[in-house]
Amino acid sequence: MTYRLSIYDVITGQINTVLVTERLIEAPNWHPDGYLLVNGEGLLFRVNLDNPDLEHIRIEGLEHLNNDHGITPDGTTLIVSNSPEPFSSVIYSVAVQGGVPKKITPHSPSWWHGISPDGNTIAYTANRSGVFDIYTCPLLGGKEQKLTERFDHTDGPDYSPDGEWIWFNGEREGSMNLWRMRHDGSDLERMTHDCSDDWFPHPSPDGKHVLYLAYEAGTDGHPRNKDVELCLLNLDDGKTRALLSLFGGQGTINVPCWNPSGTGFAFVDVSKDDGGS
Repeated sequence: MTYRLSIYDVITGQINTVLVTERLIEAPNWHPDGYLLVNGEGLLFRVNLDNPDLEHIRIEGLEHLNNDHGITPDGTTLIVSNSPEPFSSVIYSVAVQGGVPKKITPHSPSWWHGISPDGNTIAYTANRSGVFDIYTCPLLGGKEQKLTERFDHTDGPDYSPDGEWIWFNGEREGSMNLWRMRHDGSDLERMTHDCSDDWFPHPSPDGKHVLYLAYEAGTDGHPRNKDVELCLLNLDDGKTRALLSLFGGQGTINVPCWNPSGTGFAFVDVSKDDGGS
């Protein structure tokens, strides 16, 4: 298969493919300095847009990184999730250039997805009693707080730019939709009511839109190599529009992927011509 790392311009609708590779790459983040991060084959890579290539970021002792990683707002620290065994993921922080990581989450499994705008708190999905719920805890480590109740499954928490809301996808009665709640778990509100299964909401830096991934209704989980859509929810009028259809899913936009200006976002898709079906 061929994997493509691209940038979508939300103003013009143009797509700029910056890297094509046969190596599995997933889940682009955008660093404040203008380069991208992706994961692949258990490792983390930097992609400089001036000279796109996969530059390995070496993190001591962590070689089973999954596609739940990100960057603190000040750009100094990476947050990664490492899974040496299935459902054993633990969240760590490490300097942006790599090095020795520090454990954050007190329990496993935990998969990172968001960080508060002040850089003090992380949001993640975790399974503590047989159900995946949304939790928060301090970036420096400490007691975790469970925020969701009465969902069959939750995932993908990401903060609004003002830090007041946490967006996530949650399943109830067989339907996966987007939801939001205050950062303390209060004022829960369902935000999509369409016929798709909606995953991984990412509020834009200006707070006016939310980007998300839409699967066909009834899809089990968030598999890769599926026909999916990237959609944009307008928070002024509540209307959603499909930006593009692609072959992808798992790894396309699992984590925050907007550029700092909010004019575009990065995503990964797969070429169907190379074995996709």
